[in-house]
Amino acid sequence: MLKEAAECRHRVEDSSRLLGSQRPGYGTLQPDTDKSHMEVTGYQTKAWRVALCHTCSVLTAGLLLVLFHWKPSLEVQAKCKPCALGQADWVIIRDRFGQCFTSRVRSEPLGEASLEHHPGARLEEQRSSIAMGVSEAEGSLDTIRLHQKEEKNTLRYYLFEGMRYVWMEQRQAYCKVSALDEGWTCADLHLSQAGLDQQDHTTRRKIYGPNLIEVPVKSYARLLVEEVLNPFYIFQVFSMVLWVCDAYYYYAACIFLISTISLGLSLYETRKQSSTLQKMAKMAVGVRVHRPRGEEVVVSSVDLVPGDCISLPTDGTLVPCDAALLSGECMVNESMLTGESVPVMKTPLPAGSQAASSIYSPEEHKKHTLFCGTQVIQAKAYVGGEVLAVVTRTGFCTAKGDLISSILYPKPVSFKFYKDAVKFVLFLAVLAFIGTLYSILVLVRNQVPVGQIIIRALDLITVIVPPALPAAMTVGTIYAQNRLKKQGIFCISPPRINLCGKVHLVCFDKTGTLTEEGLDVWGVVPLQDHRFLPIVREPRCLPAGPLLCCLATCHTVALLRAQPVGDPVDLKMMESTGWHLEMLEEEEGDLPALQQFGTKVLAVMKPPPEAEQPRDRKHQVPVGILRRFPFSSSLQRMSVLAKLPGEAPAHVYVKGAPEVVASLCVKETVPLDFSQVLQHYTSDGFRVLGLGCKALSTVTTFEEALQLPRDSVEINLTFLGFLVMKNVLKPESAPVIGLLRNANIRPVMVTGDPMEGDRDTRPGEGAGH
Repeated sequence: MLKEAAECRHRVEDSSRLLGSQRPGYGTLQPDTDKSHMEVTGYQTKAWRVALCHTCSVLTAGLLLVLFHWKPSLEVQAKCKPCALGQADWVIIRDRFGQCFTSRVRSEPLGEASLEHHPGARLEEQRSSIAMGVSEAEGSLDTIRLHQKEEKNTLRYYLFEGMRYVWMEQRQAYCKVSALDEGWTCADLHLSQAGLDQQDHTTRRKIYGPNLIEVPVKSYARLLVEEVLNPFYIFQVFSMVLWVCDAYYYYAACIFLISTISLGLSLYETRKQSSTLQKMAKMAVGVRVHRPRGEEVVVSSVDLVPGDCISLPTDGTLVPCDAALLSGECMVNESMLTGESVPVMKTPLPAGSQAASSIYSPEEHKKHTLFCGTQVIQAKAYVGGEVLAVVTRTGFCTAKGDLISSILYPKPVSFKFYKDAVKFVLFLAVLAFIGTLYSILVLVRNQVPVGQIIIRALDLITVIVPPALPAAMTVGTIYAQNRLKKQGIFCISPPRINLCGKVHLVCFDKTGTLTEEGLDVWGVVPLQDHRFLPIVREPRCLPAGPLLCCLATCHTVALLRAQPVGDPVDLKMMESTGWHLEMLEEEEGDLPALQQFGTKVLAVMKPPPEAEQPRDRKHQVPVGILRRFPFSSSLQRMSVLAKLPGEAPAHVYVKGAPEVVASLCVKETVPLDFSQVLQHYTSDGFRVLGLGCKALSTVTTFEEALQLPRDSVEINLTFLGFLVMKNVLKPESAPVIGLLRNANIRPVMVTGDPMEGDRDTRPGEGAGH
């Protein structure tokens, strides 16, 4: 979207941070790490330069203003003098692609309040520090002063592509206002449950700005002016004026009509896409925020800042920021960001001793992070309180902001067609110049009047360099876009349509794209005396024991309005056992759970009715789930802590990549033919998961389970067997691939499935070719 903005701007890397040093004399910031690809130069406005530029603009009949419009950095250089960054009124930003942008440096009073980095910081430290990153002593930015003492109450910053860059006196650099997740441990975030007082909140609000993802929607008048000031359109206007002077009225009228129509269509599409994107990005909801001393207020999401502790309603809400979940569980629909329609279970950040040294990262802890723009379908508090989360990112720093930024400010595309087009026009311009000189000589020799010489010479330029070229290309692009729409193909950046003619390779995801959305359980390969048994096609026929309990409980399925929701693999696995899930409500679930399991549980898995169970393999004991460790792509597994009635210790059930699960098991419990059996099923295209379990005598209650670190749970397991799943190809996949091959376009499937003996490493992704 935003075609014009997308063609002249780029997207800044999320992790970019200006950590360089000031170059003496010119105030240019040279990055000293790979995290930043920008160079920032400071300029200070000079009144006499501004007056001189205005005078020249008048004398040149506005041509200087047109030049400044084409090259804004030239205007800053003309009106301002290079200076140190700390005194700059304007900055010129040069990105890694060589593009230049300008931004005005803004100043506003900050007040006496400040931002604390760690919730437990001393009061005197809180009054003189601002949270901008991690510890300065460690070589980056932790709790550092905003300015020197004489300037600490003044905030200087500039905006670039939605991001704020604040002047840090001690660093002698403009630094991007950091998210509240750089260098913080999970324990630090848990200490944020008390919330911010009003003074700290006010200061953070000034520094971080409003929690908005603002998409500019230009008026038709402004879009028209910007489009008309394009060099091609200026040349067109010049050509039409020349033709009218030479009595080419019909030709001039045709070019004018074509240009007007193409320009009108282009402006309409651009503004329509801008308005659509603005509606998608705009979001303001009421949020309950905790304040110190137990206060709770309802504020607009626009006023949220990193460090605010928010309370999520049990019936769900739209997430207006990135936040780390501190307590409770949430079922979240992340389709707006990921395109996946399957709800995702979010669990609290690790607490206790394991959180002290665990650095919080949205990528690593994504199962504990609520992302902006996603929908919390339902939330459940299980610690006798509320579902709490601490705000870590706002505005363009959020996941949704990053998505909008990638649309507004895409990276420039180096397309040979455009380069050749420019070379072609330049070549024609050289021919036109030579032809003009020749025609002037011929006309002068023939003693043609001066007025006719000028008209004939300039007319030759308009003949050689086609003025209707941009209009013709715009009409062609719009026509191609309409043809694509009729086929159900939509393009948010019409200029990219020209790229499609050079496509030679198409990459597909597999699960849900080439194959059906979910997987089907093909069977279970159990063990007996550490040897594999024949595959059991119906898991519900398994005898009561650890393997059946693992299949019934090792998942993150939850109930949404009495319907089970979750990962398709988890749903199919649970469905194959015949067991059903029963979520416990806060008001009425504690007493039955205490009576049955001796402690509170998150949920209860109940066996199927006796009539549906095999006659000789009855299983009547329910299983309570104490805690879930969701799937982690880096760990390649997930696990749960569960408890049986009448048994004191809890049990751990794990499922994941077969090699990973086997590596966590006691070696003696893994059969010798493990690799051969696994190879047998994976070579046939099946998806295989490994299963394991162990008893935890040290955990007997719900509270103890919450404090247990994950790495101490998923070790010394007993290997239980394989879960074998298959994935069915969509009926329309084969015709589409055939169509691509007939067009000499190579289709490629990008997936984690095994090749040449390698294994897939992610439970939940597809299986079977």
